[in-house]
Amino acid sequence: MSRKLEGKIAVVTGGSIGIGLATAKRFASEGAHVIVTGRRQAELAAAVSEIGNASSIRVDSSNMAELDTLFDWVKSEKGRIDVLFVNAGGGSRLPLGNITEEHYDDIFGRNVKGVLFTVQKALPLLADGASVILNGSAAASGGTEAFSVYAASKAAVRSFARNWILDLKGRGIRVNTLSPGPTKTPGFFDLAGPDAARQQGMLDALASRIPMGRVGDPDEIAKAAVFLASDDSSFVNGIELFVDGGKAQI
Repeated sequence: MSRKLEGKIAVVTGGSIGIGLATAKRFASEGAHVIVTGRRQAELAAAVSEIGNASSIRVDSSNMAELDTLFDWVKSEKGRIDVLFVNAGGGSRLPLGNITEEHYDDIFGRNVKGVLFTVQKALPLLADGASVILNGSAAASGGTEAFSVYAASKAAVRSFARNWILDLKGRGIRVNTLSPGPTKTPGFFDLAGPDAARQQGMLDALASRIPMGRVGDPDEIAKAAVFLASDDSSFVNGIELFVDGGKAQI
């Protein structure tokens, strides 16, 4: 059986843990050589070992010089990008009234500025017909207490996809948004803090609001990313694919 990404060059930002790591593993299993980025060298080294057919480079996606270093390296080593999964990002919780400039700058720097310039700086390397996948969030389509800055940043990501498909239509490059719901990742548990009972309480509370009755697993998000990366989605462009157990639909 032929693999869906055989011979492709894929870049996964924020690929050392969580959804990024799960997706990098899926891409590699489908035949792609995967280049993963992250901010912590030890986690990157462990990820490359786990992924298999992979390379890594330490990059903070909100840092323009480091993005330049990334794409200079990709150009030198691989010459092109067939799949770009813009996954690096994150967020934290603060309610309106307590939001600081630092909180805003951190989240928008990673989730908006980082996404914009990752894609823009990758453009010369994107093969015609390449797939760009932006990691959004179901949080952008509803309300969550103390999560407004994060949700707004992910709404911006969704808007990028709608507009960029027009800018790129002459090259056949597809841009789609993958929007997970609550998913069991290290970043997800960080929102609850280190206390195991509090983490479980957050899991139970979120699961009760999801039609499927549970939160997601990173590999479930990764399977959807493979669909968007491959020719199976060759006429899919500009969409938001929710992988959230139905949460955004109710």
